[in-house]
Amino acid sequence: MAYLAELDTRLLLYIQDALRYEPLHSFWRGISFLGDLGWFWIFTGILLARNSKTRTAGITAIAALVLSTFISNVILKNAVMRPRPFEVLPQIIPLITHASGYSFPSGHTTAAFACAFVYYKLLPKFFGLPIMLLAVMVAFSRLYLGVHYPLDVLGGIITAWFGSMLAIKSLHRFKQIKMPLRRLFLFWLPLSKILYTILFFIIFLI
Repeated sequence: MAYLAELDTRLLLYIQDALRYEPLHSFWRGISFLGDLGWFWIFTGILLARNSKTRTAGITAIAALVLSTFISNVILKNAVMRPRPFEVLPQIIPLITHASGYSFPSGHTTAAFACAFVYYKLLPKFFGLPIMLLAVMVAFSRLYLGVHYPLDVLGGIITAWFGSMLAIKSLHRFKQIKMPLRRLFLFWLPLSKILYTILFFIIFLI
């Protein structure tokens, strides 16, 4: 365990010392901004859910996002209680101001991959692959900006995979009991408004 913690720190310091390039600071801040409050992923989920051809992917992504974010920000962060790297390592210089909160797992990474896994699985690869690449970029941005350790990002990816697979399997079971997708969407429509609100406060307050 001590070895993993030391490797975690070394990797983060390497990114800061060897990979940071000042003209790219704004670019990586912008990539990270896509995960702030989950707004980008909520927006894409709603947008896809409004189209009959992509409705399944949109609804499933929203479900995966809510489930994964709850596991990450409510359960795991409060169970592990890992401080942010810049709070314990004076040599780490964060490139963004960040609200207080625990480090493991990365909430931005969890949200990005929760949706990306769903889109990669349920949508054509010409859409799924770029979204997956964007999720990787969001995850790296959290390391580049000095607000998460590599293990935080890995934990977010694993959490997202669990949440997304559970959401996909749940939707598959709905289809197996011959519940029409339109009925499922109409069922989710009022419930989703509540879930969006809960999701917003989970991300904003935790």
